[in-house]
Amino acid sequence: MHFIVHCIDREDALPLRQALYDDHKRYLASARVHTVISGPLLDDDGQTMKGSCFLLEADSKEDVVAFNRNDPFCTAGVWKQVSIHPFTKRVDNRDIGTKP
Repeated sequence: MHFIVHCIDREDALPLRQALYDDHKRYLASARVHTVISGPLLDDDGQTMKGSCFLLEADSKEDVVAFNRNDPFCTAGVWKQVSIHPFTKRVDNRDIGTKP
């Protein structure tokens, strides 16, 4: 099953986010929950990180909640708001233009 995890940072969290970035990446790589795609949410300037978004594959929402709860960004208080929702993919256009 797929889940979307949408996280918004605290307003003063950017320095903490940057300090924990390598720990966060290691955590994602070693987690039992499969990360399909992830990346930072950006401010309107297109550069300043202000949150995170994940498309995860897991057996249950409880697994995703536990995964998120143990993320270094979460344990250190980078995120002020987290929402987790089951997700059904209806369209995937990533292969457009790559087929012969």
